[in-house]
Amino acid sequence: MVEFEFEKLVVYQEARALRKRVYKLARLLPAHEYKLKVQMRDAARSLTNNLAEGHGRYTFKERIRYCRDSRGSLQEIVDDINICHDEEYAKAEHLETLRVDAAQVLKLINGYITYLKRQGTARKKGSRSEPLTPA
Repeated sequence: MVEFEFEKLVVYQEARALRKRVYKLARLLPAHEYKLKVQMRDAARSLTNNLAEGHGRYTFKERIRYCRDSRGSLQEIVDDINICHDEEYAKAEHLETLRVDAAQVLKLINGYITYLKRQGTARKKGSRSEPLTPA
């Protein structure tokens, strides 16, 4: 299988794993929570879509903007997990594990944003820096 550069990013790999788990949770929701199911899938898909699309952008500033959008989608996912907890749609332990995973993805996104900012600053100053590598 052909691998794209963004797929090598640890942040993308972890976000993708979280997306898969959120999809599984969405499948467990009762039929009357159709809108919540759709919202959860949309936010999870946006999490990884924005990381992938941002990686394909030309400037560091654009890449950072997409990472921030991804971070916003992650926050939506956490709120949806809270709804599932409040309504007791899944075991509390399972939902807590998802929250822990979401916190890890948040750390990775923030770290990637910091990395991109440094790379952008280094290029502005005219210094020769390493090419953009996976974080």
